[in-house]
Amino acid sequence: MSVIILGLMLLSLTIWLGLLCFWGQFWRTDQQLEVTQTQLESLPVVCAVVPARNEAELIPITLRSLLLQDYPGSFNVFLVDDRSTDRTANFAEGVAYAVGKPQQLHIISGESLPPSWSGKLWSVEQGIKSASKLAPDYFLLTDADIEHDPGNLRRLVAKAVQEDLDLVSVMVRLRCESFWEKLLIPAFVFFFQKLYPFRWVNNPKNPTAAAAGGSILIAREALERIGGIQVIRQALIDDCALAQSVKSIRRVGDWESGIHTNSSFPSTPSSPSSSPTGRIWLGLSTLTRSLRPYDSLATIWDMVARTAYTQLNYSPLLLLGTLVGMPLIYLAPPVCMILGAVWGNWAIALTGLLGWLLMTFAYYPTIRFYKCSVWFALSLPAIAFLYTLMTLDSALRHWQGRGGAWKGRVYPSSDNF
Repeated sequence: MSVIILGLMLLSLTIWLGLLCFWGQFWRTDQQLEVTQTQLESLPVVCAVVPARNEAELIPITLRSLLLQDYPGSFNVFLVDDRSTDRTANFAEGVAYAVGKPQQLHIISGESLPPSWSGKLWSVEQGIKSASKLAPDYFLLTDADIEHDPGNLRRLVAKAVQEDLDLVSVMVRLRCESFWEKLLIPAFVFFFQKLYPFRWVNNPKNPTAAAAGGSILIAREALERIGGIQVIRQALIDDCALAQSVKSIRRVGDWESGIHTNSSFPSTPSSPSSSPTGRIWLGLSTLTRSLRPYDSLATIWDMVARTAYTQLNYSPLLLLGTLVGMPLIYLAPPVCMILGAVWGNWAIALTGLLGWLLMTFAYYPTIRFYKCSVWFALSLPAIAFLYTLMTLDSALRHWQGRGGAWKGRVYPSSDNF
């Protein structure tokens, strides 16, 4: 038995060494938007699209932050009211007048949800259609719960222009105030970075693609190139689906005549095999933040369970691998350390301790980024156990036909786009 346990611990330790050394340095927090130089020689036209459904509580803060961006170029906000019942549109209009910028806000009453669309993406589609009349160079796709730093748009545009990027996205700073938020929210970001190492995402030669839906700046040409929002209309993890579409489609140097003025998005244009694929960038933000509260375990649980099984492509085999792999990687080190100490087997105890220290070392930069106590870094095994249960629950919800529930709607558990 001791030999088997020691073998499992050595396997866990090897996995952690591999993750730390060869997995895109996912554990680091050095990919940050705020380090971008913001000097701009040109000022592209930007239109923000904000889908909003029953956001009256947060919209006075978040919309104000959008309208007060210090971006010196042309900037308009298109808020799509997705049939709210709490007077979201009225509050939004009041905010625009309060800050003296009613001409920059365009409120669109959302149409009924058609088949095969998610509610958020249908709202985004309507917003883009209206905003396209202004012929913007970029669309800023953002959520109604995001409070933008005054310089957020300026930095996004500068990043896109200076580095010739088709899509720039930031994982905004999630709310981390309650105990459950401090325990589980930094881990959410950590696991996301492990799934999609930001350095790999930002490398045009690496196929890994991801984005964070709270703040995405996408070039109009890039959106046209992939066929528009409609190509991901069923995606529950819409931000990563959008990034994957942009990065996987090859760029062309010169557009065919009429592409820019065509009101409908064209199909993917043919291009030489030597043409590079789309260029994207994903990083963290220290200043722009989400105001969405997750005060209890239940709210965080629902947030994760909504899409965790979707992330596994609804695959029972991937689910099984997760249920086996997560305990091996995260739970085995502390458990074996304790068992080894009790049995007096110091080889097992020390191997377990080393594995626990490695995962703590990997998690600490995220904990420091969120300014949480170092003791939360030591809690990663327990946190991983909870996330494993959330993933299992996500699969159970899918099998029961309750997957993808959001804002009073339950969407079919399909991510075909």
